Amino acid sequence: MSEIPRLLITLGVVLVVIGLAWPWISKLGLGRLPGDIVIEREGFRFYFPITTMLLVSGVLTLILWILRK
Repeated sequence: MSEIPRLLITLGVVLVVIGLAWPWISKLGLGRLPGDIVIEREGFRFYFPITTMLLVSGVLTLILWILRK
């Protein structure tokens, strides 16, 4: 049971750090990669960042895999 609060606190800290670093992260071009779906119509915008999600997932998986070793 003691691992869940630690995990939640760690996740919260990571989200705060990402939020504070967002101006610099947005300059990397994430969210505007080829393969990200954007549908814009009058009064409506649908955005689904498929490629960005795959890239972020792959990088996080690699980092966590390295940290476990």
